[in-house]
Amino acid sequence: MTVCRRCLVSGRVQGVFFRASTQARAQELGVSGYARNLPDGRVEVLACGAETQVAALCDWLWRGPTYAKVEQVRCEPVDVAPPDTFTTT
Repeated sequence: MTVCRRCLVSGRVQGVFFRASTQARAQELGVSGYARNLPDGRVEVLACGAETQVAALCDWLWRGPTYAKVEQVRCEPVDVAPPDTFTTT
């Protein structure tokens, strides 16, 4: 069964390759969706796939890439059509 979660990641998450690293990790896990910067400095992530893979990506968001300093991750289930790939915008 496919699930989708929308996560908002706060902290030092822009300008540290957070979106690209999230995309790489999502592709490793077989998760589709997107990662995009928000004007307020957060990163929004949509993660869709099998429950275990989506949960693994949501856990990874707390670490992020080397130079990120994640302060908060808030994830909630969403009812959307899963995209075919994982993109960054």
